[in-house]
Amino acid sequence: AFPLHAMVAPTDEVQRLREENAVLRAQIAWLKQQLFGPGKSETLDRAQLLLQLGALEKLAAAQRPTETITYERPAGPAPKRTLPAESFAHLPVKETVELVPEPVRQEPELYERIGEERTFEVDIVPPQLFKREIVRPKFRHRPDRHRAPLLSPAPKRLVPGGFASAGLVAWALTAKYCDHLPLYRQEKMLTRWGASISRQNLCDWVGAATAQLEPLVKAMKRELLAGGYVVVDETPIRCNDPDLRDGKTTQGWLWALTRPGGDVVFDWRLSRRHAEAERLLGDYRGLLQSDGYEAYPAFAAAHPGVEWLGCWAHARRYFFEAARERPKTAARVLRLIARLYELEHEWDEAGVDAERAKLREQHFAQPLARLRRLVTALQARVLPKSGLGQACAYLLGHWTPLTAHQRHSHTKLDTNAVENAIRPSKLGAKNWLFIGHPDTGNRAAVLYSLVLSCQRRGHNPHDYLRDVLARLPAMTTSDDLRPLLPAHWQPPATARSELP
Repeated sequence: AFPLHAMVAPTDEVQRLREENAVLRAQIAWLKQQLFGPGKSETLDRAQLLLQLGALEKLAAAQRPTETITYERPAGPAPKRTLPAESFAHLPVKETVELVPEPVRQEPELYERIGEERTFEVDIVPPQLFKREIVRPKFRHRPDRHRAPLLSPAPKRLVPGGFASAGLVAWALTAKYCDHLPLYRQEKMLTRWGASISRQNLCDWVGAATAQLEPLVKAMKRELLAGGYVVVDETPIRCNDPDLRDGKTTQGWLWALTRPGGDVVFDWRLSRRHAEAERLLGDYRGLLQSDGYEAYPAFAAAHPGVEWLGCWAHARRYFFEAARERPKTAARVLRLIARLYELEHEWDEAGVDAERAKLREQHFAQPLARLRRLVTALQARVLPKSGLGQACAYLLGHWTPLTAHQRHSHTKLDTNAVENAIRPSKLGAKNWLFIGHPDTGNRAAVLYSLVLSCQRRGHNPHDYLRDVLARLPAMTTSDDLRPLLPAHWQPPATARSELP
């Protein structure tokens, strides 16, 4: 017979096994999402692996009791429903159809009109390509016929000797970088509309436009870095490298710079090494906000004039993802972080700007102190490799840059401004899949910079590109580009009846 103490596991051992069980279940749930979620691996036999994972779960210990968390919050105002008459009030009326009853048409003398009822329907005319004929008359001097004839110079075009107008090129750029239409789809659409324009022509136009627009993006970057507060991030983009023998794509990176309410500037790089951050930021001095990627704190440490700020959204995300393990504990942390955002929202509603640092110092003190005590105690009780363990390590490891916001009034608590700017490029990549050549990645960086900056400023990207591409070919290096930047550009005073 075995002694009783040998048959019962120690309490600490039981608790450790429970925590390890919870961690393994969370890992299995994550693996299922990665393998069977939309757009995930298609190289594995999903059904067979699902059976194996199910068998693995059956070998685990008994199900952990389910904990239900209830949140209460006041309901916001019901969204106002926009009526069709309000949504389409700006559309011009190009056709009016009057429906007269048949008896009235047959005997109009027997009826008198006493009123009417009006409704409408919205119609569309498919896009039409048209030619603009440019005539340059020649003139000869009558008294002195030996003089050379006079002829107006040919208008400078984006593509010299070509047939593409600024409006047509602007449409192609907007279709790809705003509406995420690859050039091969544009080629089919143009053919359907009556013009056979090859994909190669479209590609040449994108290259010519990028060469003209790149100085604008460089000027935008200078203004952005001169502002003293930038938010940075990077996102992977596949690119087709012809030097690779296996024909596979390689990894490139779009590095993004922005600040809340400011322009967005992208920079194309073939790596994510720390040296790329150095080349991206140069001799920048000011506030640098990012996620936890080590390149940015390393840059701040190497440059005394740079202060690194953290992102509360990333810290919160770790606890949100770890809520499967210990929902109540994670919820306590999430509520304390939510309190910081509630205060920020109140100050936004009240229009507080210059005094925000003082308010942060005063009102953040209590929730931050409680948060640090809670997370420190929690870190000592959970496994380091568990979801909660990693969440605690991230929060405490980045405590200094996260709490640095208390010293500044104009910063945001998170990097959502740059992550929202990156999202359109990821959506576009699902359509055009990869960048055609490593050397052409700069095209995407330049055009995404201008398109997204226009959208932030409330400009129609097509109107902006059409106007700027019509003006740039005639400008010289001595001309001031500042009025053409999205932050300073103004639509033409008089609307043009035709595309330029």
